[in-house]
Amino acid sequence: MAEWDEEVDLLVAGTGAAAMAAAIAAADEGLEVLVVEGSDSWGGSTALSGGGCWLPTHPGMAEIGVDDSEKKVLTYLDACVGTPEEVGPASSLERRRAFVRTAPVVHGWLEDHGLEWKTAKAYPDYYPDLPGGIAGGRTVEPAPFDVKQLGDWYGHARETLPPGLPLFAGDTYLLARAWSTPTGFVGGARLVLRALGGLVTGKRLTGLGMSLAARLMYIAKVQQRTEVRLDSPLLDLVVEDGVCVGAVVGGPRGERRIRVRAGVHLGAGGFDHNAEWRERYQGLDSEASSGNPANLGGAIDVAMRHGADVALMDDAWWGPSVAPTSKGGPTFIVSERSMPFSIIVDQEGSRYANESTSYVDFGHAMLERGLERTNHSWMVLDARHRRRYLNNAFLQGAKTFYEEGVAVKADTLEELAEKMGVDKATFKRTIQRFNSFARNGVDEDFGRGHDAYDTYYGDPTHGPNPNLGEIAHGPFVALKVVLGDLGTKGGLLTDEHARVLDTDGGVIAGLYAAGNTSASVVGRTYPGAGSTLGPALVFGYLAGRHVAARAAEVAVEGAVDRAVGEPAEPAPGA
Repeated sequence: MAEWDEEVDLLVAGTGAAAMAAAIAAADEGLEVLVVEGSDSWGGSTALSGGGCWLPTHPGMAEIGVDDSEKKVLTYLDACVGTPEEVGPASSLERRRAFVRTAPVVHGWLEDHGLEWKTAKAYPDYYPDLPGGIAGGRTVEPAPFDVKQLGDWYGHARETLPPGLPLFAGDTYLLARAWSTPTGFVGGARLVLRALGGLVTGKRLTGLGMSLAARLMYIAKVQQRTEVRLDSPLLDLVVEDGVCVGAVVGGPRGERRIRVRAGVHLGAGGFDHNAEWRERYQGLDSEASSGNPANLGGAIDVAMRHGADVALMDDAWWGPSVAPTSKGGPTFIVSERSMPFSIIVDQEGSRYANESTSYVDFGHAMLERGLERTNHSWMVLDARHRRRYLNNAFLQGAKTFYEEGVAVKADTLEELAEKMGVDKATFKRTIQRFNSFARNGVDEDFGRGHDAYDTYYGDPTHGPNPNLGEIAHGPFVALKVVLGDLGTKGGLLTDEHARVLDTDGGVIAGLYAAGNTSASVVGRTYPGAGSTLGPALVFGYLAGRHVAARAAEVAVEGAVDRAVGEPAEPAPGA
């Protein structure tokens, strides 16, 4: 067997929430950890996200007077995700229980490491009316982080939010109506004051997902002095007798064979931008994905070559997006769909979903309707929508949209239908029916505006329904909407300890995975804001702690073997 180039207790692939949680948890227990990142930028999908983490039963809920319990959360998961038997092993009862029981532990653990949480008390579960659902409190957000604490290392971050803009996810929907509603104005003013506060104190504050990614990196690299290497992709695993004993990693120094005394953890993202895999598993391309462009599925592929099982590979964290242009990528749309005076129709000119529903559900609606009719669709905006609310898509600049046909504009709905290429009669009937709903305040077809999630992104000053407004005042604009996503949802099948399972259902000892490298514990849906990052942190943490226990076991067995004069053997999975 070839010699090893180096040796550590735990090798972690990736630098997002799942990877860094595992690295920090293992280092807490005194393990020697090495983190490798395949791209030239750290932060992963976490850095590109809104930063919210769904951590039900966390301590902050009691502080705002919201009652939660393990039983209530499990009831809710059964109602919105489906039972474990219906969803499959990725969402087994053991994994659900591990997530729910550990979520408050992780909340407190990161607080002990200096992370300040803000409870999103107004942000409801995505299905608040289902059994076990609640109207706010299960989602938490990281406080803005001063990136000056990372020194020059911050220059290597996968940053999309300019430093000095300390956004909370809750700010974004308020900013969308900052000049049209009192609460929006107050939200905008708070952001300005927060930003000024950072400037006055000499800080470079960042927010959203970058705040979480930067805080985790600070804990690992600065406080714990864990080594992090960029441009160092995982190339292969070394598995002997069913036990992962090392890995082969690329990098500026060439390939390195790294022996692990306790394990390898894979938190390197999904396969968002692997065109071949997107076509193979999902039957579509990746051009409209808003996921991390470095996510090519390498870690999943490496594990599969060693017998690892996968699940949910046909699914993703779907959501409608304004189509990309030659000058910019897709724009994932959330609040824009919920504001009044907007509607989404397919290529025939017909509505097919509640525009205000969660993005994953809207994506599934596009798939169920048939992509030949919905990909692309059109989001039609009344002039009042354009005047009153911010549409993030237009931040790229409207000129290119119109030049490339991603947006069309007309003074009349008939002319707009012609430019959209939809059937005029169908479109006219759709608008007339929708406008009657807007006047009456009840969407009789799809229930838009019926629950706390819908109205969260609506306009509270508009009635009788904060999500419904007539499409009647021109000029009208239509934006081309395609099926996008925030990343893929399928990946390696893992157990409640985040251990990777093989195709026979057994554990591959010493191999762990979490985040979008693993199949999601919440199955094919999205229970609440942060249902990606919350489980990523939890199962990363569980992996790190299990690795530490495994390291202790290996050390004991090694001591026994030395005492009796026999060579040490790799320990089986615990």
